[in-house]
Amino acid sequence: RNIAMATREGGGARRACMIILVVCCIGTQVVTACTTVLATPGSTVDGSTLNSHSNDGEGTVDPRLVKVSAADHEPNSFREIFFAYEEYPRYIGYSRNVSEYFPTKGETPFAAIGRIPQVPHTLAYFEETYGVINEKQVSIAESTCSGVFGAKPAGQGGQAIMSVDTLSQIAMERASTAREAVQMMGDLAVKYGFYGAGSFEGTAESLLVGDPNEGWVFHVLPDDTGTSAIWVAQKVPEGHVTIVANMFIIREINLADKENFLGSTNMFPIAQKKGWWTPGSKFDFTAIFSDGEYAHKFYTGRRIWRAYDILAPSRKFPSTYDDIRYSSPYPFSIAPDRKVELATIMAIMKDSLEGTPFDMTAGLAAGPFGTPDRWIGGDGEAKVAGNWERPIALFRTSDSYIAQSRKWLPPQVGGVVWFGPHGAHATVYVPFAIGMQGLPTAYKIGNPSKLDRRSAYWAHRYVENLANLRWSDMIADIRAQSSKWENVSINLVGQVDKIGEKDPKKMTELYVANANRIVKSWWKLADDLMEKYADGNIYGKPVGYPAWWLKAVGYPNGPPPVPSTAMQVFNRRWRGKKELKSPEYLVS
Repeated sequence: RNIAMATREGGGARRACMIILVVCCIGTQVVTACTTVLATPGSTVDGSTLNSHSNDGEGTVDPRLVKVSAADHEPNSFREIFFAYEEYPRYIGYSRNVSEYFPTKGETPFAAIGRIPQVPHTLAYFEETYGVINEKQVSIAESTCSGVFGAKPAGQGGQAIMSVDTLSQIAMERASTAREAVQMMGDLAVKYGFYGAGSFEGTAESLLVGDPNEGWVFHVLPDDTGTSAIWVAQKVPEGHVTIVANMFIIREINLADKENFLGSTNMFPIAQKKGWWTPGSKFDFTAIFSDGEYAHKFYTGRRIWRAYDILAPSRKFPSTYDDIRYSSPYPFSIAPDRKVELATIMAIMKDSLEGTPFDMTAGLAAGPFGTPDRWIGGDGEAKVAGNWERPIALFRTSDSYIAQSRKWLPPQVGGVVWFGPHGAHATVYVPFAIGMQGLPTAYKIGNPSKLDRRSAYWAHRYVENLANLRWSDMIADIRAQSSKWENVSINLVGQVDKIGEKDPKKMTELYVANANRIVKSWWKLADDLMEKYADGNIYGKPVGYPAWWLKAVGYPNGPPPVPSTAMQVFNRRWRGKKELKSPEYLVS
């Protein structure tokens, strides 16, 4: 399927060869295709850095949020490295000292594929599939990208031991600033070798890295030997917002400008050796090392366009283009028309292209009640070639989040992750401060293969799937509840900011209680929706289908009425009225 997809989309000989290599080498990771947005302090209303990520998989990605504790380590000790298995469970073992990862009955701890020297002290941080935010308020958001080179991991025929998962975790453990995190991840990838996801979406990666003062875009891919890496990073201009959606965005680079660029010097000789660049000519990192959009045209660009159109409608960015890899229709970053709020980023993450010519909630494909969800796979796609638009919000998201770094507050209080289980379009973003002593159980558990009413993930997944019965009406109820709880949470953060550093126990209790109330309310919402909309009714009143859809599916061409009689004419005329008894002259 992967090879056919690449060939159908016209990737050329280089793409076809690269995809074949990848499919043969790495077949054990889940397909992910994530959207990330970073807003610098100068672009936001309150001066915080906002860094968001959607973890878009195929319904099998581990949805748990855990806290990795700070730790001291013995001299000359080592940190073990494990293969990045992103499905549930993402890791089993004791090496990382996270109780949620400890083996249960019948489970075998993962075997390490390598190790690196450990540092004396590692920092506390939140983790989902990737590192999220640490106690220094350094945050990370991930998006898989296509790349021209692939590599095999150690243990599967290769030598590379660094995945983007591992790089993000080590950066969270060791970095005090975004710049330090970027340099550290690049150096580790070069020294120990980098391998990518390896499924159809690509073998390269991009991370948005933020701290209370600035933000960076980091790109990395294997080198041409499969034993090292090529990487580059560019600082996001202050006052700007950027988005990465499964494709590199860094273009011309200047490594001499160390204030704004970092990277590996091997990119130049490799590009020259391959005949992709000549010294003295323009060096476009994306054009050279990206393999373009995957899945279909507009897979990346439509999301960039939509986010930028929300942030800066005055710019009137084009929604179409030729080959985004070479034409570069969108800038690296933009200054928004208005300062960005937390709610702005939430709205972007929840977007389904509503109100645009590509609206996922409109048209026959959305069904009679305007669902934006488009199921994937199956016999139908094997028989009918085509593609759906790719919105930012997806039903197959394990979780999404917005990491917030606030320089005017103590790190334990200022570093907050707004965590949303399952699809962003029907989630509630719940705040957790990095200084909390623990996370609520509901957010630390969640097997996507087994429904669990203790799990926040399953509460949100249940409601989102239920909403597909009558999306246009149900989503209004869901969004009302979502907005209510997000506003409650915003007010709560303001209160906790004043006490968190002095009383971390109280801070933990307040945030945990808020999260537990939300999970409880979400299960109740599921029951309320069923009660209200059962059997195609609204509170027991039949409401049927919209007229446009009845016409579109041929309802007027259905079975005709029975031949008319006097009694039937009377019944049709008086149908729905209280008095249904016919006059005596119609009774025979």
